[in-house]
Amino acid sequence: FCKIIDGEIPAVKVLDEELVVAFMDINPSSKGHMLVVPKNHAENIFEIPESDLAALIKAVKRCAKAVKEALNAEGITILQLNGKASDQIVPHLHIHIIPRWKNDGLSISNWEMKPGDMEEIKDIAR
Repeated sequence: FCKIIDGEIPAVKVLDEELVVAFMDINPSSKGHMLVVPKNHAENIFEIPESDLAALIKAVKRCAKAVKEALNAEGITILQLNGKASDQIVPHLHIHIIPRWKNDGLSISNWEMKPGDMEEIKDIAR
């Protein structure tokens, strides 16, 4: 994404601010799927400075609201992955904004929900 930020690779930008850029995903999961990216390189959420993170989240909220209204989406999935084990492909922090509609066929939260061991849950929380 650094090459998009630097203007070396074209992108359909929807937001371009001092610390953040948002552009349409070229492999969209749904109509209106976009990515919001910090301009200062951070590979994941653990590397981004707090000030840049605040700007990123504010931009995510504005973009999500705008695309929801523009496309009359029934919901929005906001997705952010960290590391190969979480399926992060591009090693530059980015947040997906994916407009959703009932019965759109997307299955982003398809993990099995089952009750956890409460003692283990409490131990992890400590």
